[in-house]
Amino acid sequence: MAKLGRLAAIGGGLVALAGAGIALAAYRERKAEHPDYATIDADDAIEVRDYPALLVAEAIAPGDRLNALNAGFERLADYFAGKRRGPDDDGETVAMTAPVLSDRTERGQWRTRFILPSHYDAATMPAPGGGVSAAQLPARRLAAIRFAGSAGDEALADRERQLRVWLAQHGYTPEGAAEHAYYNSPFVPPPLRHNELWVPIALTLAGPARAV
Repeated sequence: MAKLGRLAAIGGGLVALAGAGIALAAYRERKAEHPDYATIDADDAIEVRDYPALLVAEAIAPGDRLNALNAGFERLADYFAGKRRGPDDDGETVAMTAPVLSDRTERGQWRTRFILPSHYDAATMPAPGGGVSAAQLPARRLAAIRFAGSAGDEALADRERQLRVWLAQHGYTPEGAAEHAYYNSPFVPPPLRHNELWVPIALTLAGPARAV
């Protein structure tokens, strides 16, 4: 009986440590820098936002979405950690930001993007290498729909349908393919995750503007 009690205590301790680790991971991710944006319209889980130009590091990988996302994430995490750099790089680490972006290229491959912290520009960011490149996303207007849980193919497709229906109903014109935005790491349980699906839209509004 005493042995069972010790095992139960150990098990309870492990659960507490796991819970503390999850809470710490979620706290750190909430503290990560997010890009500024202006909210133009809002309706429950949907927002229309104006984003400024964003400097990103990106990696492209073939294959299915999840495997390509993992491959791209690994390369970009290495880059932020001081690896996969140009020959004269000093190994400076870069603070993690959110969200991690993913979209499909015209060639059918998957592109993963990490947003550089706002104090970097194209001249001061560490020179990428090893399958990582730099890109400047233009200022643009996006519609976003947020959701919790696992961002599987079915969930993403369902949110894209919902968002495109809403856009059509409210007079917005989509301009481009959907993008996926992940705000949490796999260490955070699915019910606590913040995911979004984005669709770029035209700056002009066909219908009447809604009050935010």
